[in-house]
Amino acid sequence: VQLVESGGESVQAGESLRLSCKVSGYTYRRLSVAWFRQGAGKEHEGVATIGSDGTTNYADPVKGRFTISKDNAKNTLYLHMNTLKPEDSAIYYCAASFRYGYKWLADPRPNTGWWGQGTQVTVS
Repeated sequence: VQLVESGGESVQAGESLRLSCKVSGYTYRRLSVAWFRQGAGKEHEGVATIGSDGTTNYADPVKGRFTISKDNAKNTLYLHMNTLKPEDSAIYYCAASFRYGYKWLADPRPNTGWWGQGTQVTVS
């Protein structure tokens, strides 16, 4: 499975941004996919997951502001981010796994599953 993120950039607090992740190499519809982030000097942090059945889960810091979605026809995962805050600044990674839900969100294990190279989001 290959994952390639795009869409990261520098924005002002309160603005919106949409990240994309193109997935290839596997019938990813059978996998859960997710967004994680890693701030400077911090561990990987779960942001949102979406299961093969479309069930979504969000980390508390982003609930109500971020929306995860996927377009199966385009093999693309999205993260719509609204009302961005400086603390949202991080490298954002998309990932695919047979793991799913809040357990995966809380315990990213970046050495398992499949991960992209990340895209930088900076909010000032």
